Amino acid sequence: MKLVKWREISPQDVTAEGADKTTKRVLLGPEIAAPNFIMRLFEIAPGGSTPSHSHDFEHEIFILSGNGVCVQPDKETPIVPEDAVFMPGGETHCFKNTGDETLRIICLIPA
Repeated sequence: MKLVKWREISPQDVTAEGADKTTKRVLLGPEIAAPNFIMRLFEIAPGGSTPSHSHDFEHEIFILSGNGVCVQPDKETPIVPEDAVFMPGGETHCFKNTGDETLRIICLIPA
């Protein structure tokens, strides 16, 4: 078993083009004894967003706190705490914080 305290992992600025006021912490992954999946915590400050992007692989997102929207080319879907989002591979998307507190999301991807 491996136990990780998320607050002990230093946040890294997301610097991809289109990212704004967003940090990432890799909680679990191959470097931390998890060979198949990577668990990441994103924190998006009010008014911030992840970059618009797509992946060849699916990923799963769980909203921990804050309010926002998942933006896709043809729609915006509100997201709130305790929502779970399945994003199929190939779908363009980004997450934007529309609230007044930090939007925290857990994102799982294959390693």
